[in-house]
Amino acid sequence: MITNCAVNEGFEISPRFRRMVEERINRLEKDAEHDEAMVTDLADPDHIRRQMRLVAMQRSEALRMRLFLYHSKTRLPRPMIAI
Repeated sequence: MITNCAVNEGFEISPRFRRMVEERINRLEKDAEHDEAMVTDLADPDHIRRQMRLVAMQRSEALRMRLFLYHSKTRLPRPMIAI
């Protein structure tokens, strides 16, 4: 979990890293939807409970990453210096 002190640091991340995190968020959310839909195929209450815990963790991780992106800034590409 991101703490207040980490948020106040003002992270700067590269555009490439931001894209990677956004792609991971999309995969987590898509997987959570798929895994939640699979609950209807499960009969054992313990399996259902574990499946829903998985879905909750996927959504929690996606939210944590979204908050990280919200509180971070994308750094501009560094100019090339000719030597």
